[in-house]
Amino acid sequence: MASMTIRVLYFARLRDVLRTSEETLALPEGATLADLVALLVARGGDWATEFGGARVFRAAINQDMASLAEVIPADAEVALFPPVTGG
Repeated sequence: MASMTIRVLYFARLRDVLRTSEETLALPEGATLADLVALLVARGGDWATEFGGARVFRAAINQDMASLAEVIPADAEVALFPPVTGG
């Protein structure tokens, strides 16, 4: 299967805990947001804590909110961030 490149952006708590604001990753064509999350969890440590457990996060693909089942298009920008709380 062919691969594609995506840009992943991390915001707020995720950026602080993971100590990075963005990276470029290669994924197989047809990969979903769930596939990306599984790849991040497999890194272990803080990655598994933030994306594999009880922590809640949101995702957007090309600035549109996305569910884990959505397919990521080639050259997409995927943003991962904690939910916004108001007060």
